[in-house]
Amino acid sequence: MQSRIGDRQSRVPEWELLPPEDRSRSQRTSASLESRFRWLALIMDDFLRVPGTKLRFGLDPIIGLLPGIGDVTSAIVSAIAFVHAARSGVPKILLARMAMNILINELVGIIPGLGDAFSFWFKSNVRNYELLRRYSAAPARSRKGDWIFVIAVLSLLFVIVCAGLIVTVLVLEAITRFFFHR
Repeated sequence: MQSRIGDRQSRVPEWELLPPEDRSRSQRTSASLESRFRWLALIMDDFLRVPGTKLRFGLDPIIGLLPGIGDVTSAIVSAIAFVHAARSGVPKILLARMAMNILINELVGIIPGLGDAFSFWFKSNVRNYELLRRYSAAPARSRKGDWIFVIAVLSLLFVIVCAGLIVTVLVLEAITRFFFHR
């Protein structure tokens, strides 16, 4: 009876958002992962230079000019790299910081005009490449301050999203009253 219970428990899948950290595996793949993120950062954030200046930009702010589809396309490209990093065994705290960079870029990117200027300045893919490069140079365990930072930013983003939803509901309610309650 005991063995049946043990067998049954071993068959129950464990649900995780991200795979467990594996230091040896992440060190083996960090060089190839770093080169992929460097390439992505170059193409999406630093590919072109404004003539006569040191200002650089990539396809991210250009793609973002396409209403609706541009920011989604940029987010998908960044998300594919993020998933590859997760599958390569990058530590979860680093993945959380990378995800926040992508999320911040896309949330502000939704705002027409201002979002594209923000993408020109923020460069989420370059930030993610730098995070990965620093981790590859000196792998370190996450600290309490890292988690406090992640929780603070996620809390702020949650408040911003909730406020946006409330404003949207109020605007839709006002529009409905205007058109149907004359």
